[in-house]
Amino acid sequence: MKIAFSPCPNDTFIFHGLVHGNVPGAEETEVTYADIDQTNGWAAEEKGPEVMKISFAAFPYVAENYQLIQCGGALGRGCGPLLLTKENQTAADLQGKTVAVPSERSTAYMLFRLWQAQQLPGEKTAIQVMPFDEIMPAVKDGRVEAGLVIHEARFTYEKYGLNKLVDLGDWWEEDTGAPIPLGAIVAKNEVDGEKLAASIRTSLMQAWENPEKTTDYVMSHAQEMAPEVAESHIELYVNEYSMALGGKGRHAVESLLSRAAEEGLVPEVNWEKVWSKESKDRQL
Repeated sequence: MKIAFSPCPNDTFIFHGLVHGNVPGAEETEVTYADIDQTNGWAAEEKGPEVMKISFAAFPYVAENYQLIQCGGALGRGCGPLLLTKENQTAADLQGKTVAVPSERSTAYMLFRLWQAQQLPGEKTAIQVMPFDEIMPAVKDGRVEAGLVIHEARFTYEKYGLNKLVDLGDWWEEDTGAPIPLGAIVAKNEVDGEKLAASIRTSLMQAWENPEKTTDYVMSHAQEMAPEVAESHIELYVNEYSMALGGKGRHAVESLLSRAAEEGLVPEVNWEKVWSKESKDRQL
């Protein structure tokens, strides 16, 4: 089985057992480590591995050809993207300015647009897409007025002398009461989704039971991240929703993507069809 996910600690932690052949009955895996913007593109073009980690924001574009595996992803509280600026600013200060984003098909971008629609109805900002690791330097150097950052940037942005204009995860939770959906595991329709989900859950349980066994693998792909940052990253993004979306998780996903569809940001999704593809998880 070919699979693609990011080298970020939450993904390598979850998939350690599966990648290393430690999950009984699971298929042997061939891994490609890829940025989520790349996997979003592969899914949209029906290219790439059978199984991929993509942004929930990209799922509406591929829902006909891929099934949403209801575990292994990133969904939670206190883990949303941040909108950063060089100076202390307000939402109104962004009028006519340029905001750097990691992708226009990312949950971060979707949340930014939903927040902007609420805070500055009718106003638009210029968008510049750039690799996420270049965004904070660009804001610091004044090449863009604001930047949308994800993942470990939550823990490091102050080192760049930057200010947090808004935590879009906090905004979403306060506005809806729901956790925030970030990254999703999808598989082509011909893949046995229930078997894959069971393998992912076993891999995650092994990691939780013996986290020290994952350390070398996690850190070898952590892009020079400090061990304590990697640990914080895992604690933040690997949680009960990584084991199973469950009712609350499914509600959060539907709420985000349905609201985005109403704003014209993504296509509408047939949710009854989506959830029926992996019926077993509906009981979790």
